[in-house]
Amino acid sequence: MLGRIWALVQKECVQLARDHRTLIALLLGPAIELLLFAAAIHTDIRHIPLVVADQSLSSASRAYLAAFTESQSFDIVATVASQAALQRAIDSGQASMGIAIPPDFAAQLARGQASVLLLVDGSTSFISQSAVNAAAAISQQYAVGLLRPQGGGPLAAHLQILYNPDLKDTWFIAPAFIAMLLYALAEALTSLAIVRERERGTIEALLVTPVRPFELMVAKTIPSLLVTFASGLLLVAVGTLGLGVPFRGSLPLFLALSLIGAGCGLGLGLMISSAAQTQNQAQQMHSMIMMVGLFVGGVFFPTYALPRALHLLGLIFPTTYFIPIVRGMALKGAGIASLWREALALLALFGATLLVAARLFRQSLD
Repeated sequence: MLGRIWALVQKECVQLARDHRTLIALLLGPAIELLLFAAAIHTDIRHIPLVVADQSLSSASRAYLAAFTESQSFDIVATVASQAALQRAIDSGQASMGIAIPPDFAAQLARGQASVLLLVDGSTSFISQSAVNAAAAISQQYAVGLLRPQGGGPLAAHLQILYNPDLKDTWFIAPAFIAMLLYALAEALTSLAIVRERERGTIEALLVTPVRPFELMVAKTIPSLLVTFASGLLLVAVGTLGLGVPFRGSLPLFLALSLIGAGCGLGLGLMISSAAQTQNQAQQMHSMIMMVGLFVGGVFFPTYALPRALHLLGLIFPTTYFIPIVRGMALKGAGIASLWREALALLALFGATLLVAARLFRQSLD
């Protein structure tokens, strides 16, 4: 069996090495995508355009507005005279949030019952959520600053953020995209492997050999796994050296677990390739599965926050287990003692996908 697998692996390596341009694109493409994703996607939106209706024009109102601009979360783009003008500025798209400060704002502060009106454009969810969170935090901090000279409140909460003390978006986003890009590359490498042989007519040459379906699946996987391994090394280098994301875990353990995670993507790609009849069908199935995996596999949202049905669906996607591994090792320095459940799940998925792909290949021949 090993001799037959080795012969097929040599054949696959020769075919892969002939197309130099595709091989280079496969190695460099994920690294470029990681840089683009990390630069473009941010959960904390800053410099949100803000329009102000300050009817108080007091030192207290100016101090309150200064807290908004000094946070760098907001930029005052216009000053209007009334709440109606505030509404019109948001309706026109000039600003994403507006603040209306009443004329007796200073007197209200003196009584300890001050209030302002915050209008937020809810048509853009990411911006509106960031605006609400930032405005609430700034207002609370401003209120605490007023109480502090009077002795403060009865409770002092000391907050300590672990692993990512500055809450840098890149530290959170990059590990997830490294896991996703490795999985996507692995699936793309093998999603056309079998169906391409069928369309080229070379599948008959394989059928007359004593190679078994499972041996063919393994042989198709090994060369692609080597390419994915090299791409994984490059992604880690880009993440740590290019984006400044720390890596606190064991690199050999990370590479070993990455091979298993990439193997799951390769197995799923072989399942697609064995089930599809044409390369166009395989590409469409690959795109559909990748799109679903982005939302239920933990790339953008934690899986525990999903509805029950989607949470169960996410259990069959390798990224559900691979992303916690990458994040845990990069940011927390986690070892196998903390990640063995995710590692076992990836091993089970890897074996299951290879077996199912072999079964689908046999059925397609029948």
